[in-house]
Amino acid sequence: MRVIAGKYRSRPLKSLPGMDLRPTADRLRETLFNVLCAGNPGALEGSAWLDLYAGTGAVGIEALSRGARHVTFVEVSAKAAALIERNVGSLKVESGFSVMKMDVGAALRKIPGGVADYVFLDPPYRMEAAYRETLNQLAASPLVSESTVIIAEHDRRFDPGEEFGKLRRYRKLEQGDAVLSFYRHARAD
Repeated sequence: MRVIAGKYRSRPLKSLPGMDLRPTADRLRETLFNVLCAGNPGALEGSAWLDLYAGTGAVGIEALSRGARHVTFVEVSAKAAALIERNVGSLKVESGFSVMKMDVGAALRKIPGGVADYVFLDPPYRMEAAYRETLNQLAASPLVSESTVIIAEHDRRFDPGEEFGKLRRYRKLEQGDAVLSFYRHARAD
């Protein structure tokens, strides 16, 4: 696993053994960022990110590498949170990020003010209810504005849903067994 592009391009990232941590594959991460940047390589400059169920931190680190101003990593597992800190540390990133070692629901209530430009969520695939709970919470959160893009990575055999409060899915991208579902406020369509 490596950083795909930007300031930390080709730098390796570590993972943990076992199936509890399923990092977003390099190819899928590349597809995600190609979609978000769609012809504008500087599209992520100065953006604020929430990387929920962050695991290795690969998606948030990719955002930092491509110019994000700040990434908040949220991970309940102490081992995974420590891994995120090691991965960020190995790149010598000293600012522009925070790691919250807690449940996503609690973190969303505690994250200080400010709106996220992008929210990425990737719970373990077996935690299907976590998708709906998190998307419903994001739909009502002051951290999400009409311009916020929310991306959920999920298994191809599971569909988290089209609509959550004000949020509507506007794009679905399949790649192998993984799918990226993109959501935003319905008024932003």
